[in-house]
Amino acid sequence: MLIGQASINLTANILSALLGLLSVFVFTRLFSPHDYGTYLLGTGFASVISVFLAGWFRNLVLSGHARNDGTDVRGLVASGFLLSCLTAPIAYGLGVLTGLGAAAAVAAIALSIAIAFFDLTQDLIRARLRAFAVMRGTLVRSAGVLCLGVLVALVSPTGLVLLLSSTAACLIAILVQSRTAWRGTMMVFDRADLAALARQGLPLTVSLTLLAVSSVADRFVIANLVGAADAGRYVAALDLVRQTLMLPAMSAAAALGFAMISAHVANVVLGADFREIAAQTMPIVAVAVIFQILTQQYLHASFLLSGRNSFYLINTASIIVANVILSCVLVESHGTVGAAWARLGADAIGFLCALVLSRSAFPVPLPAGRLALVMIAALIMALMVGALDRHLHVGDLTACIVLACTGFCSYAALCWLFDISRLRRRLKSGVALLRTKRANLTIGPSP
Repeated sequence: MLIGQASINLTANILSALLGLLSVFVFTRLFSPHDYGTYLLGTGFASVISVFLAGWFRNLVLSGHARNDGTDVRGLVASGFLLSCLTAPIAYGLGVLTGLGAAAAVAAIALSIAIAFFDLTQDLIRARLRAFAVMRGTLVRSAGVLCLGVLVALVSPTGLVLLLSSTAACLIAILVQSRTAWRGTMMVFDRADLAALARQGLPLTVSLTLLAVSSVADRFVIANLVGAADAGRYVAALDLVRQTLMLPAMSAAAALGFAMISAHVANVVLGADFREIAAQTMPIVAVAVIFQILTQQYLHASFLLSGRNSFYLINTASIIVANVILSCVLVESHGTVGAAWARLGADAIGFLCALVLSRSAFPVPLPAGRLALVMIAALIMALMVGALDRHLHVGDLTACIVLACTGFCSYAALCWLFDISRLRRRLKSGVALLRTKRANLTIGPSP
């Protein structure tokens, strides 16, 4: 059952990432860098506010609703969410202070409320292990953003209206999911329960909000120092890296390989006005992903195993501070490309900070030898791809296919040569198992 649930969730994430890539492909051709930049600034701000609005209730949904013992927490969640939405005027003031215009700030707040309510709706369904229903909501929202965005581009191609269309896409997805998640909900305004919920949800909310801030801080620095148009070009490249590297599960080898072919990817996916900056920033951001992988997928397990939740806050705060300081310095001196270097520096500092903190939490092993083999194989693969790229004289799409296949085959061969992840033994065991099953099928059941 768990394997089936995981497979459905993985499929939903992959399809959502593909729709996200398609959205980048379409929007960078239909919208100007300034309007697309306004949209990306609004969505970035909305992502932070939505995390704050919904973060209070995640533990309650997971611990209460998932038990399925007759306890209905939906009324408390709904009433608490309505109360958290009363912070919208404060969010509006923050939006104006960060550089969003008044109209864009209002649209971003509307989007944040829609995103937060959609996430809560999905969490309620996910807690009951309704994976197909969760996938339906995810795909309806992603497809809605794309389709409504195309419609907006044909009628009024502005960043403000694109923000409103994304809000409408979230509301459509909520409507599709409402019967499954919210049918029969009775609002409950219990002061004691709401106060307890606020106290319990505060640590998680602060952690998640800081993590969201760390992912969008650089785009606002660019917008205020250089302009919304350059912010749009930069974030389009950043989103392209993120969406693409979600598909191969964000491996270090995939990040380096993507860095080598990023110029071709940018020419294939992005509009003409976005390609120059993307070609300069995408290789840098792809390398930064390696530090994110090591920090979030490995070192953060130390904090989880030790129960040191405060270390999440310290680590995330260090990334935010480093990103803001480096962005202000490097964007001022190197323009938009400086933001990419700032992100790389901040992620490297975050990795070092997490490494130091993990020594005081749960000292997870750091197999230097095995990690070195992985990085050596990835670097050799990247050099082979780069050498081949210099001698290719084909179109960008063909180059992407040829170079990606070359990178995959060469890295697989190097994994076999270096026996990375004990690949030889695992393959031999797999072959032996297949031979055994084939022999059993050949012999057939005994009479």
